[in-house]
Amino acid sequence: MALSGMRGLSVFISDIRNCPNKEQERLRVDKELGNVRTRFKNEKGLTPYEKKKYVWKMLYIYMLGYDVDFGHMEAVSLISAPKYPEKQVGYIVTACLLNENHDFLRLAINTVRNDIIGRNETFQCLALTMVGNIGGREFAESLAPDVQKLLISSSCRPLVRKKAALCLLRLYRKNPDVVNVDGWADRMAQLLDERDLGVLTSSMSLLVALVSNNHEAYWSCLPKCVKTLERLARNQDVPQEYTYYGIPSPWLQVKTMRVLQYFPTIEDPNTRRSLFEVLQRILMGTDVVKNVNKNNASHAVLFEALALVMHLDAEKEMMSQCVALLGKFIAVREPNIRYLGLENMSRMLLVTDVQDIIKRHQAQIITSLKDPDISIRRRALDLLYGMCDVTNAKDIVEEILQYLSTAEFAMREELALKAAILAEKFAPDLSWYVDVILQLIDKAGDFVSDDIWFRVVQFVTNNEDLQPYAAAKAREYLDKPAIHETMVKVSAYLLGEFGHLLARRPGCSPKEIFSIIHEKLPTVTPSTIPILLSTYAKILMHNQPPEPELQNQIWAIFTKYESCIDAEIQQRAVEYFALSRKGAALMDILAEMPKFPERQSALIKKAEDTEVDTAEQSAIKLRSQQHPSNALVVTDQRPANGIPPVTQLSLVKVPSMSSNVDHNAAEQGLSPENGTLSIVDPQPPSADHQADLLGDLLGPLAIEGPPSTDVQPQQNIVSGVEDFPNAVEATAIVPVGEQTNSIQPVGNIAERFHALCLKDSGVLYEDPYIQIGIKAEWRAHHGRLVLFLGNKNTNPLLSVQAIILPPSHLKIELSLVPETIPPRAQVQCPLEIVNLRPSRDVAVLDFSYKFGNNMVNSKLRLPAVLNKFLQPIPVSAEEFFPQWRSLSGPPLKLQEVIRGVRPMPLLDMANLFNSFRLMVCSGLDPNPNNLVASTTFYSESTRAMLCLVRIETDPADRTQLRMTVASGDPTLTLELKEFIKEQLVSIPTASRAPGAAPPAPPVLQPTSPPSAALTDPGAMLAGLL
Repeated sequence: MALSGMRGLSVFISDIRNCPNKEQERLRVDKELGNVRTRFKNEKGLTPYEKKKYVWKMLYIYMLGYDVDFGHMEAVSLISAPKYPEKQVGYIVTACLLNENHDFLRLAINTVRNDIIGRNETFQCLALTMVGNIGGREFAESLAPDVQKLLISSSCRPLVRKKAALCLLRLYRKNPDVVNVDGWADRMAQLLDERDLGVLTSSMSLLVALVSNNHEAYWSCLPKCVKTLERLARNQDVPQEYTYYGIPSPWLQVKTMRVLQYFPTIEDPNTRRSLFEVLQRILMGTDVVKNVNKNNASHAVLFEALALVMHLDAEKEMMSQCVALLGKFIAVREPNIRYLGLENMSRMLLVTDVQDIIKRHQAQIITSLKDPDISIRRRALDLLYGMCDVTNAKDIVEEILQYLSTAEFAMREELALKAAILAEKFAPDLSWYVDVILQLIDKAGDFVSDDIWFRVVQFVTNNEDLQPYAAAKAREYLDKPAIHETMVKVSAYLLGEFGHLLARRPGCSPKEIFSIIHEKLPTVTPSTIPILLSTYAKILMHNQPPEPELQNQIWAIFTKYESCIDAEIQQRAVEYFALSRKGAALMDILAEMPKFPERQSALIKKAEDTEVDTAEQSAIKLRSQQHPSNALVVTDQRPANGIPPVTQLSLVKVPSMSSNVDHNAAEQGLSPENGTLSIVDPQPPSADHQADLLGDLLGPLAIEGPPSTDVQPQQNIVSGVEDFPNAVEATAIVPVGEQTNSIQPVGNIAERFHALCLKDSGVLYEDPYIQIGIKAEWRAHHGRLVLFLGNKNTNPLLSVQAIILPPSHLKIELSLVPETIPPRAQVQCPLEIVNLRPSRDVAVLDFSYKFGNNMVNSKLRLPAVLNKFLQPIPVSAEEFFPQWRSLSGPPLKLQEVIRGVRPMPLLDMANLFNSFRLMVCSGLDPNPNNLVASTTFYSESTRAMLCLVRIETDPADRTQLRMTVASGDPTLTLELKEFIKEQLVSIPTASRAPGAAPPAPPVLQPTSPPSAALTDPGAMLAGLL
């Protein structure tokens, strides 16, 4: 950009630089803008030189940060100038001042097109540069075909063609729906044969964008990419100007390996062998040298090669070589290389069979925790967290605790959270877990969230053998002269609940425990005082008959806080004071806390909320999948008196297909199945089920349920029908206290219902007198369902009534049902159904009739279930992956490891999915043990909503799998995930012989609510594919 000869512009720039302050600069700019505006008004008197000079001044003023809201037309008009100096100014200033939506650009489209298709290469380069910088939709529609012609033209110089490739890349990124690249696979393959490395590098950048959206169309480019890598690795025919510090075109090598990572696999053995030879050469030939620029270039190539090796799932020997190389890098002095080594070693955790090799470098990784650079320390912490398992958990947690004392405040919260999670997941015994958490609170109390000490209280409460040990450790920490307030909370709680177990130990009498806790009262905030008051009340409860002196001291405290301004403290003081006067009855009123029900851990969720790096998330998810905890089991046994504990901790209650009733029945404790009455006998999950729940408890998708006292309904045998085998499935529903049906149904009603969930016509219910059939049609979120009521006898059926009990998400209208059905006749009763929103709740048909002296009443579930509003839809790779990536994490994308799955071959599972109207899309997942399915859900609230499902199975264990469900609606994602889970999990019900004792109620597996912060599985899937 030569400005020689423009004296006025040089003087203006000099004046601006000599301004002593900002105000003087503004005055000089305003004066110049006024002068330019005046000269532009008399445009006819302007020479090309003057117009060019004033436009340069406008651009300089714009670069200084001032608004330039005039002169745009003059800049655009210079584009059509016949001479290069004016045209150059026009293109540069237009590209800088105008955006893609500016109206003046339309005036220049024809001129720009003429320059592109013209013979002047300089003008072509100017036009391509401006179009590439602006990249507007109108430019894409009008100029993309001409740019494509320039790119593939054999008569154009490489300078023009590489600018054309970059210009087309910009247009494609901005407007992929406008730039037509159909059928470009062959042309791209031809471009990859280009000998000029400038054109080849630009074309490779374009290919990266194309294959990221649709790699299926560009398989023909794969061998060409491998040949390009071979050419560069062997330094064949590489001009000197493209050799950077002895490395042949490192940018082209990186782009080529990036392209190869978009292809799921390489089938051709020769191509695969050639590629691995190149990768081996890169791995062996990269070393750390003193020259920083050469280091940067060589390691950029190396780390891209490592990513490609992981993507292609190379042999274990090459994987071991990669880990060894990374172990070498994390020990060098250069901080950037150490950082990249730690980051890529975290990514290597995704690869199976290399975790043991990574553990060999554990000492060096721990040393990196003491690095002066905080970013390296964070990467070392992430890597330690990801590589931890039962074999090294003690060492890693102890190192984290030791580092916690000296770590800067910015990392302490993350350190505390990860130490707590690792201690919970991989503890060899519970006493060690308690020690770790109490040390954590002692060393970093300000950074320990309430969730951590809540969790340790839950474990101690649910494990009786642990209670004396935990109480003794809490008593030891209270002896310290200064402890954190969180330690006061947890110690007070543990000693209040379990301090009586230490009564015979020296220094642990009720009076001594009260004294040492009461010493901490003046130092705590009002939020802790309610816990201390509860502890005092518990001490009184365990000290019956009470010591008068201790009782008077505690009563004095209660009396003091009865007038406290804090409502919570005041209420507790008043109530505890009144309760403590009841004497021995206090033992029953303030009994020990019951065992907590099994619940999800909030710590994993919180950890995921703080993580940003995709590789780290993937590694953590893989570790949690490969190493489920086998140490901490929260037992939850049924109390001896049979009454379930009611606490403020409960699982999220999600409606189930097997329990859908009206609210009155739910309040009465009734849980109806189709045509059956089930009396709820509430109890928490049995201890036998805890092992299966533990994976969910500590899995990557954990969430805390809201406070609730609702109890999950469970099934029992109806009173009065014990003499019938399988009576639960055979009886009709009647309210408690009314006469039971003497008429038994024909066949299994539950099986009929489940069959109708998969087909649209069949028999819903049948007994000796009547048959109820169904025929249904479903279209989008509307359904039409016809009930066929057939009288099978020669006498009429009287007092026929049919009442629909619809759930809140369905709008159902039932036509008039006749009160009498004539002998051997059939009547039709149509129902109109509208789906308002996603839900798994099921409508219930309350049907009754009278035959002779028999009054029969049945409550039947109608098969208007969630999958009826699904419409299977095939999804191609170019449609699937953008959708999958756009749904980034909870609550739109949920993942769960499901155990207790009915074992079945993968083909049977695919057929099962198809029967649910989920279309299995073959070829999207390269792992033959996985399934990918798609469907569209219809409701009034969501309209047509695309749903994507991915199932990852383990061939060695068909009883468990990992399921990921994604959609644009959080409720739909949750409901669809739980619906599929119900169909896959088998809960057997044992039948008994007549006269046998009633079986124990079967345990229903609690549902696993979604996490709010999950790591993105779409990124993992994109990495696999």
